[in-house]
Amino acid sequence: MEISRKTKIISIVSLVLLLALTIFVYFRFFFVYSSGVNAGDINYFQREGVLFKTYEGKMIQSGFKSGSNIDGLHSNEFKFSVTDDALADTLMRCSGKHVELRWKRYMATLPWRGNSQYVATEVLSVQ
Repeated sequence: MEISRKTKIISIVSLVLLLALTIFVYFRFFFVYSSGVNAGDINYFQREGVLFKTYEGKMIQSGFKSGSNIDGLHSNEFKFSVTDDALADTLMRCSGKHVELRWKRYMATLPWRGNSQYVATEVLSVQ
């Protein structure tokens, strides 16, 4: 039995589309876009969600702001998610403390990974 030309074309196009979709999903949701370390005071850390319970936190980073109309002290907010239960337990006890966090940034969020593109992976120090 010989496969028709139309069937071959449909098969090849389907495979190319499936490959393109796989590459898109990988880079959008699983590829680590950047990683780094942020330091600041943990403002809040909580477990939230309706269907997927995730750990979400906010860190306040203080510093000096220049080059604007108002020079001086200001604060930046760093919102992050945590997927590891042991790390979440550590951060639950760090509210109000100065913490250095190592994080990974993804291009997009997944419901079970949290609400933020930034996912904390390690606590480097607590003061």
